[in-house]
Amino acid sequence: MKKKKIAIMGLGTVGGGAYDILTRNREYIMKTQGVDIEVKYILDRDVTPLEKRGIPTELFCSDVDKLAADKEIEVVIETMGGVQPAKTFIEKMLASGKSVVTANKELLAKSWHELEPIARKNKCGLFFEASCVGGVPIIRALGESFQGDRVESVYGIINGTTNYILSKMSKDGCDYATALKEAQRLGYAEANPSSDVDGYDAAYKLSILASLAFHTCVPYGCIYREGITKVSARDIENASRLGYEIKLLAIGKRKGDGLEVRVHPAFVEKDHALASVSGAFNAVYLTGDHVGNLMFYGAGAGAAPTGSAIVSDVIKALKGDIKYCDFDNSGKLDGKVKLVSDFTSGYYIDVAVEDKPGVLSRISTVFGDNDVSIKAATQAPGENGRTAIVFLTYAAGEKAIMRSLDEIGKLSSVIQISSVIRVL
Repeated sequence: MKKKKIAIMGLGTVGGGAYDILTRNREYIMKTQGVDIEVKYILDRDVTPLEKRGIPTELFCSDVDKLAADKEIEVVIETMGGVQPAKTFIEKMLASGKSVVTANKELLAKSWHELEPIARKNKCGLFFEASCVGGVPIIRALGESFQGDRVESVYGIINGTTNYILSKMSKDGCDYATALKEAQRLGYAEANPSSDVDGYDAAYKLSILASLAFHTCVPYGCIYREGITKVSARDIENASRLGYEIKLLAIGKRKGDGLEVRVHPAFVEKDHALASVSGAFNAVYLTGDHVGNLMFYGAGAGAAPTGSAIVSDVIKALKGDIKYCDFDNSGKLDGKVKLVSDFTSGYYIDVAVEDKPGVLSRISTVFGDNDVSIKAATQAPGENGRTAIVFLTYAAGEKAIMRSLDEIGKLSSVIQISSVIRVL
């Protein structure tokens, strides 16, 4: 059996996980897949990462052009992260005819439309199963399992860091800052957690998933994005009391010729399958017009799960199973596609008010005047002449809710609108 030689660019957590699987399971992969895979080079800034992992230092390479020129290398794994220099390095590999396997969701969301034409031109592949939801094979499913189905929606929990933080707040009753600190201590959150907690990571992934699900380019800049930094312990407590969990959701829906794509915290009923997804786990809920509802669940990050997805793509690439986009991947929204901004959703609204008679009635009138129906309203006893009213609304348009809140905020008896969270 002829050896197939590959290279790895970036030996961090994910790159190290892929290397471990390729070496530990080499005999198993040979037996089951008929492919003998050998890592010939590992590209990194210096040899230290290899030494720390006990990897033979003769695999070390610091020259990307050396990798690109080596005709023995058929596939290159990119696990460097970030946009540059990863993009330039991937372009070099594709231009030299080598297939690339990447877990880089930010780069794909921003530059997929630039990289794929290079792969097409040079008859090689760009594989990215590991870019979304870790080891869960959602990319493969969307690309290969629903040819006869029209996907109507794809939504779920696709960021493990925020799910851990919100789960920690719910379980322990702690505030956001405490939960974030614990997530950083455990390595779930970066020192600068903005990409996760501000919703960028989920928006990058939703851009990729929605593009595949709806067979049209969905640029990440078109996605409404809201993070979890404003979710308070009080919101978590109110959600639990009302029968909900709070999750950061990525939501993609097809509505006729329109698409609805958004990332934000949401109340999820406790009996919904997504409500039970806790810790750093991820889940994607998919609805097809014939297959119905499906849920994909598993570890959304980590060396082993993400490394497993990478190795799966490496084997696929080495077997020549190369596919390209079945839509015009221009990097821009198709002019025929209407982006829906007036989302329809239920809403949780927490309003701080003066403790006076008639306040609830005046607020309810504003909602009614804007065609917003109230599902539930509870009032908590307050101190120092103030109290709080918590509303749950039935499904209403985003614009109607925002008009209502603007008017409510101007009422003399309203101190502030403390929180607004959508309801799934």
